[in-house]
Amino acid sequence: MEDAQPTAALSGQIVQLDRLNGQLIERMRHEALTAPAPWKAEYGEFQSGGWWTTSLMNASGDACDVRIADGTARPTALLGHMPATAGLLAELGLNYMWVRLARLEANAFLWEHRDYDELDQVERHRLHIPLHTNSSAFLVTGGTKVHMGGGRIWRLTPTYAHGVCNLLGPDRIHLIADVYADDAYTSLAGRAAEPTADRLPAASEAENRPSTTSPP
Repeated sequence: MEDAQPTAALSGQIVQLDRLNGQLIERMRHEALTAPAPWKAEYGEFQSGGWWTTSLMNASGDACDVRIADGTARPTALLGHMPATAGLLAELGLNYMWVRLARLEANAFLWEHRDYDELDQVERHRLHIPLHTNSSAFLVTGGTKVHMGGGRIWRLTPTYAHGVCNLLGPDRIHLIADVYADDAYTSLAGRAAEPTADRLPAASEAENRPSTTSPP
């Protein structure tokens, strides 16, 4: 059995922020499951397949525009179908760069990667709000796995190498908000708490050996 440990060893790569009202989360979950979302597959080189996104706020205002870039976010038509979600985003009062829904199917994986390298060199942060998840869905970073449980806001530092898996399903759906640093973000981040992570076993010599066959 893997050893549970505080994520202090992760140097702030992932922390828990505010806890959210359970009824609000349930309304947001219902919206995410029923709204007419134009789910798009993007970043295919970083996934196994089964990872889909749709935008709620971005610079173009187009829900089908899902490739992340800098800009001043404005609501897409999809957010108009999600009043509880729109209300929370307005209440948080953050300086949004991009807000999207991300859906990871069962037995699907995002390979280990880093984000933001192609963007402007300004301070920004990534927030996750799990809306529909299960106990076999994990973020993998720093040699550990973390189940991002529902009911609160999480902050991920995506400039560290990280990956995601959903082993058994059902679908994992997160609201993901990339935000620029400002006073509202500083106030939110000041209420951080360290979650618990499970240390992953070390890879065997055979697993670390380069493959001599072509990938499928």
